[in-house]
Amino acid sequence: MAASAPGFFVLFVGLVLVGIVSSAKFEELFQPGWAFDHFIYEGDLLKLKLDNYSGAGFSSKRKYMFGKVTIQLKLVEGDSAGTVTAFYMSSDGPNHNEFDFEFLGNTTGEPYSIQTNVYVNGVGNREQRLNLWFDPANEFHSYGIFWNQRHVVFLVDETPIRVHANLENKGIPFPKDQAMGVYSSIWNADDWATQGGRVKTDWTHAPFIATYKDFEINACECPESVAAMDNTKRCSSSGERKYWWDKPTVSELNLHQSHQLLWVRANHLVYDYCSDNSRFPVTPAECVHQRHQ
Repeated sequence: MAASAPGFFVLFVGLVLVGIVSSAKFEELFQPGWAFDHFIYEGDLLKLKLDNYSGAGFSSKRKYMFGKVTIQLKLVEGDSAGTVTAFYMSSDGPNHNEFDFEFLGNTTGEPYSIQTNVYVNGVGNREQRLNLWFDPANEFHSYGIFWNQRHVVFLVDETPIRVHANLENKGIPFPKDQAMGVYSSIWNADDWATQGGRVKTDWTHAPFIATYKDFEINACECPESVAAMDNTKRCSSSGERKYWWDKPTVSELNLHQSHQLLWVRANHLVYDYCSDNSRFPVTPAECVHQRHQ
């Protein structure tokens, strides 16, 4: 018995499957979270609507630990200034862990930006921002988060754009002990999203529509009744139980992926918290040690 994850992280799951989930249908994996009347269903497509009354959002029906989540997304067309479409994983509570994609809208003709962030034990402030090498409003593109006990990898069309490595051996906490839900939403954030908040949302262009398809989760499902420590154990390979996300071949980027990440950082990265001396006079500890962030 075997299963696979798409793209770069294609590997056999192994001998025993515990709570492995994989589907492309929204209703099997997710449920509307708020503003139900701002959901539009068109065959296999799901559209979220933002207008001057409300945005909208959805969440996964279950929580997961380790593996990969992927969506196909087409962002707001035309003048999207002031809008934010988010795709992220998060656990619950004040000391939560979180992995964020935030797509920051812009005026017509200006590039969309992707902002990523990582929260560990409730602490974020790890923003990176890059301009995409394509127009994400013209057609669908895939956005994915891969997570195991070694690192968190953010992927755009299977190209790694960021890696957050496990540096526990340096005394730096890593998010590996809290099951996480999967979420997406669209909302108005014109106080900060576009050019630092200088460009506001033009509501004459509403409604703003983000379109989704092909939802996929290849991850370890965590029952709510199971304690966090037990979930960590049941979602980790041991003995006869082998998971694809624990294979040595995904414990770090391969050479091709490393070159892709370097290319993205050299040509498209526009902000990195590790280089922001005004915010962080003392360089954050993980920035000192990580080769790829």
